[in-house]
Order: sequence, then structure tokens, then C-alpha cells
Amino acid sequence: MTHSVTGGALGRVVNRPVARRRRAAEPCELCGEPLQGEHAHLLEERKEQVLCACRACALLFERGEGGEGGLGRFRLVPNRRIRLTGPPPSELGVPVGLAFFVRRADGTVLANYPSPVGATRWEVDTAAWERLVGRYGELESMRTSVEAFLVAIVRGMDERWLVPIDDCHRLVALVRQEWTGMSGGQRLWDRIAAFFAELGR
Repeated sequence: MTHSVTGGALGRVVNRPVARRRRAAEPCELCGEPLQGEHAHLLEERKEQVLCACRACALLFERGEGGEGGLGRFRLVPNRRIRLTGPPPSELGVPVGLAFFVRRADGTVLANYPSPVGATRWEVDTAAWERLVGRYGELESMRTSVEAFLVAIVRGMDERWLVPIDDCHRLVALVRQEWTGMSGGQRLWDRIAAFFAELGR
């Protein structure tokens, strides 16, 4: 079933940039300690909320000690980015050229399409996803909820990446904030191209 994800906790993430470089004075969203430049992110799975974390909190969840708590279950967002090559994933039945795919704990895979109103989702056919994993072996190691297969085959771009989920949230925010007119506007597509160039660095 297709629906727009704009409200609640995820809506708050979509409405603000999620970046790895933040002001040092900004606090860790778990313990309140000041963040020191580059920092980790945690995913609160039940609310699908990305939180900025200091090194101590990140190490706690890296060791798997976070578990269930008053704020929900957290998972450390990894920081690896892998550029993938191969045939375009057209068999996934995605009607757009810019999307990301996230595997859920129950084994299903959700396609997410960044749009002017947030991220629209639909469930990917299981057999089609398995065929795709056969073509992109790296997707076998894609971590549930916290990593995504990101695709941009649109306007001359041909980008396929395995990325942390916070990169996808940044992209959703970018599209929502910059979209103008019927097709998004040249400024938006220039910024999307710059986004992918930054992934490569």
C-alpha cells in the first residue's frame, strides 16, 4: 500500500537536515554531552527517528548494550558507503528514477521515493529483490533498517550505492526543501548531483 511518510518522528527528521558535521555546542540526543564535530547516529527503530550521538553513547550501542529502554530500541547507524556497478534495477518495479530500498526486520523490503511531501513508500516484490541481490552481491550484507540501497537513474545520473540510512534521510530533506514547480527545478537537481558527488568523496 502506498502512503506518504510526513508526520510524527520521521516527519521531524525529514524537516531538518541530518548531517554528520554539526556545531560542537549541539548536545548528544541521548545523554546531553556536547558533540565534537563528526559524530555517530543512532536509529530509534520504532519511531524511525535518527538521533545524533556522542562517542560514548555510540560505543554503548555498538557493543549491543542499548536494548530496550525508555526511548525505545536503538541501533548504531554504520558509516560505510559502497558504490555499486551492474545493470539498472528496473525489475524492482519502481516507477521513478530516484529511490532507496530498506530491508525490514521481517525480511520485507520497502522502496522509498523522496518527494516534495516527504518519502512515499511501497513494498518490493520479494522475488524481484532476491534477483537483484544476486546481481549486487554487496546487498547480501545490507544491515536491516540502518542501511539502504540508494539509486538515482535520472537526468543523466547513474548512481547505485549501499549507504547509511541517515544519508537517505538527508536526501529526503533536500528534495522536500528544494523542490519547485512540476519537476523540482534546476537548483534541486544540481544539489542532488552534488549530494552524490559528496558520497564519492
